[in-house]
Amino acid sequence: MPDLLTLDQAERLGIDQVHDLYGRYVSRSQVSLIGTFGFGRDLVESAEGAWIHLRDGRRILDFTGGVGVLNHGHNHPRILKARDRFRAERRMEVHKNYLSPYVAALGHNLAALLPGDLNISYFPNSGAEAVEGAVKLAYKYHGGRRGTVLHTDIAFHGKLLGAGSLTASPEIHFEYPRLPGTDSFAYGDIESFRLALERHTDGRGHSDVYSVVLEPFSASSLRECSAEFLHEVRRLCTELDIVLVFDEVYTGWGRTGELFHFMRHPGLVPDVVTTSKSFGGGKSSISGYIAREPVFRRAYDNLRDATLHSTTYYGFGEETATALEAVAIAVEEDFPGRARKLGEILAPGLAGLAARHPRTVAGTAGRGALHGLYLRQGRSLPSAVRDLVPVRLAKDPQVYAKLLTGAVIAALYRDHDILTFFGSNQSIALIVAPPLVAGEEEARIFLDALDAVLDRGAPRLLADFVREKATAGRGPR
Repeated sequence: MPDLLTLDQAERLGIDQVHDLYGRYVSRSQVSLIGTFGFGRDLVESAEGAWIHLRDGRRILDFTGGVGVLNHGHNHPRILKARDRFRAERRMEVHKNYLSPYVAALGHNLAALLPGDLNISYFPNSGAEAVEGAVKLAYKYHGGRRGTVLHTDIAFHGKLLGAGSLTASPEIHFEYPRLPGTDSFAYGDIESFRLALERHTDGRGHSDVYSVVLEPFSASSLRECSAEFLHEVRRLCTELDIVLVFDEVYTGWGRTGELFHFMRHPGLVPDVVTTSKSFGGGKSSISGYIAREPVFRRAYDNLRDATLHSTTYYGFGEETATALEAVAIAVEEDFPGRARKLGEILAPGLAGLAARHPRTVAGTAGRGALHGLYLRQGRSLPSAVRDLVPVRLAKDPQVYAKLLTGAVIAALYRDHDILTFFGSNQSIALIVAPPLVAGEEEARIFLDALDAVLDRGAPRLLADFVREKATAGRGPR
């Protein structure tokens, strides 16, 4: 018999053992990347709401929001109860020969919550799958007669081959094979969008564009499109019969102060909207695309094409049951209102820190419970820091911003028990994205801690951070 580790043994592994097993069977580079931060050398015992409890007894305030997954916080009691009920009653997980009451109910609820005739839903597993499903739907809607899909120059739609073809973030720095016929336009720039349309319109005025994929609020760069831009894009897509897809994988379920960000603009309805992350309540791996009824009916609603798009775990029982409860919580506990209240504290608080620390902070951006703090890009690293930075990293034009933001993240965790992360699209920001179950007290704790960290100044923060990373990189303690 092979020597298999049991669940009990896995839960008793120490951090050095976890590092060793990761290095041998998962990724040595992940250990190097995460293990040199304080949180990469800790193990979690449990988590609830906005708080993480470590094995060593420390309590960590989680201000990452699970990178979009934890609007409901960790282990929301209603989510746990719904999943416990599903298991206790031995409900069936998945069987493609039976229709699912959970899929039926979830589709109904999304249609009730979304505007216009966004009535038809499909539920795969990840955000990238939802985006690819939406683009595939758009291509089928046009019967394969059009060959171009447009995205923005700062887009982040996922890392699969298809979704990655529509992603313009430097986070994907390797050149993978791409979907044929992709083109981009400047985010929020209507003239750039019109030029992109013109590039793919023939002399008779026929467009080759089958879909436009757009984030109304770009979570990875903390920028949002104006109402005027979005409405004009909608008008032009309608005029040219282009399927307009809004990617709300990150921003859905209240994050920016509306149930979905695009709903802040009355009368604006895309042809398809994608969702994932907090759609699963922090427990369920589920995503969805919701299409306008005429678009879906024309593409797939016939016996020949009814199963043309499918996945292994579509309609997985516990996942859809969990999403049902997650949606109900987001509505009944008024997640959009909670995000707005957090924004009323975070936006002026971060602006005040920028004014208080002008030599370190370049500016802030955001809306609702999704904000960012941009640190100043120095001309050169201090000599004490430069000598400790690997040559390859030192050549990165954003090395100063990355190291300084990393230094702030490390200090918040090490000295104040607060977990944060940074965005790495076109510019580097310290992301401030608490779970929507957090309140004023947690927001104040975070702002006070960030003020204390910034008080130390960039040179000292950088020196401490690089020394800490160099020490951690020498191997297990």
